[in-house]
Amino acid sequence: MQRTSAVTGAFGYSGQYIARRLLARGDRVRNLTHSPNRSSSLRDRVETHPLAFEDPDALRAALHGVDTLFNTYWVRFNRAGFRQSVAVDNTLKLFDAARRAGVRRIVHVSITNPSEDSPLAYFSGKARLERALRETSIAHTILRPTVLFGPEDVLINNIAWMLRRFPIFGLFGDGSYRLQPIFVDDLAKLAVRASDAEENQVIDAIGPETFTYRELVERIGRCIGRPRPLVALPPVVAYAAGWIAGVVVRDVIITREEIAGLMSGLLCTNSPPAGTTRLSDWLRENASNLGVRYTSELARRRDRIKAYPRSEQA
Repeated sequence: MQRTSAVTGAFGYSGQYIARRLLARGDRVRNLTHSPNRSSSLRDRVETHPLAFEDPDALRAALHGVDTLFNTYWVRFNRAGFRQSVAVDNTLKLFDAARRAGVRRIVHVSITNPSEDSPLAYFSGKARLERALRETSIAHTILRPTVLFGPEDVLINNIAWMLRRFPIFGLFGDGSYRLQPIFVDDLAKLAVRASDAEENQVIDAIGPETFTYRELVERIGRCIGRPRPLVALPPVVAYAAGWIAGVVVRDVIITREEIAGLMSGLLCTNSPPAGTTRLSDWLRENASNLGVRYTSELARRRDRIKAYPRSEQA
């Protein structure tokens, strides 16, 4: 019997990879989204419904008959029109709608090292949602990725963009803090596999390589043929430089909380790798395109029509 799965943001970044894997498995896929008119190669292959957080009955109806809900919904930083506290409240509404609709399982994308005691709203908000999900009667898997990489990526691409354009690169402090990037399709593979699990799970969705931030920037620079001197800067100075650059490109390049999360080691765990794709290999294969164009987080939110970069370019 054909299963029906729902994905939040199936026209977006990680959501499109999950949706493609579900379709390849033979599932019927429903896309719950704030961008129903966004261009996508999946448009004619999925049902599209609004993420109607303001209408609980409509949200429940969109989830009726769904076996597994794959939730990627979140906001990266606070800005006029979207805030992480609102994203927490909205996700709680989504979980409740799933419960009332009889959804069998939720696969929820969180973050490594969440803590309700964290002073960082990203990590405390994710921890609150994990607790709320555990307190529901719904079977679930919680995936905790660090940094995602792929053709639609922001962080890796924009590091390459800066290395292509500036003679030096400023680090936040000495750059010794670590990251474990995971390929976006590896995350999707984990998510789809988790829908078949019977027990509740928490999985640190980390890739097979661990880099210090300094090593990551050095590796990107070598791969694209733009090795640059790396300068250790006080975090406040590095943030100010990022803020100025953000004004020029009309985007938020980095936030104080993201710097604090990086430097606190929150994007690294001691868990075994869950993904198999090596970032170092992917960088070599995609070096000619990486960082050629700047990827704007805010532009994606302003323009709800334009497609994300095609993942077939990977």
